[in-house]
Amino acid sequence: MEEREKVNHGKTEIGVKGNNFIFGSRAVIEAIDAGKEIEKVLIQKNLNNDLIKELTGKIKAHKIPYVRVPLEKLNRFTRRNHQGVISYISPIHFHALDHIIEQAFSKGRDPLLVILDRITDVRNFGAIARTMECAGADAIVIPSRGGALVGGDAMKTSAGALNLLPVCREENLKNTINYLKTSGIRVIGCTEKTNRLIYGSSLHGPIAIIMGSEENGISGEYLKLCDELVKIPMNGKIESLNVSVSTGIVLYEVLRQRNYSGNPSG
Repeated sequence: MEEREKVNHGKTEIGVKGNNFIFGSRAVIEAIDAGKEIEKVLIQKNLNNDLIKELTGKIKAHKIPYVRVPLEKLNRFTRRNHQGVISYISPIHFHALDHIIEQAFSKGRDPLLVILDRITDVRNFGAIARTMECAGADAIVIPSRGGALVGGDAMKTSAGALNLLPVCREENLKNTINYLKTSGIRVIGCTEKTNRLIYGSSLHGPIAIIMGSEENGISGEYLKLCDELVKIPMNGKIESLNVSVSTGIVLYEVLRQRNYSGNPSG
């Protein structure tokens, strides 16, 4: 593993494969207090000293994702004295979903959102963000846990789109979906578990599209909450498309219907 170290105002930052890290309990606490965007915090299992208690209190107060991990995993990031704590620093600012929706409605536009469920590949995430920005989508919604890290690889693959496209990190996607529905936004799941083709569905009005992982698709509990399920027709022998390609097909069908055709009767 290649490491690049630099000292910034007395704090050591580690860049590994394009991602930014800080380590040490006090350094992470100071980063949170300074308003840094923290992507995730790794804390050594069974470590519960006073600094760790202070750190976890701040993490919970700021709704920052964290996970307890073995010491061996932390040591793979750096051999320096990390004190049982390593944190990913996000290169972007996360946005509040309610503000994004209010802004779209206030401008007289129908919000267009994409929700990613269990999309863990950073390159797919970056490619999806790039397509969304090109299609004029309002925001990409990701879970605080179980999704791709917004790091250097994602930024590179997005070709700068992640500097322009709002990213909303939500703690509970089930609650988020219910919130969107009560806000007048139709939630559409893209899945092979339906007979309805995307080309026979109306994609006008405020909508949020859920895209699931290539391996497992959309979680069952989220499928049940969708207002409608659609699928992309498949005529070949391979059963699924790359998720970033699928997202592009869906988004540009939205654009085709909204800008270049009438409302389909389906």
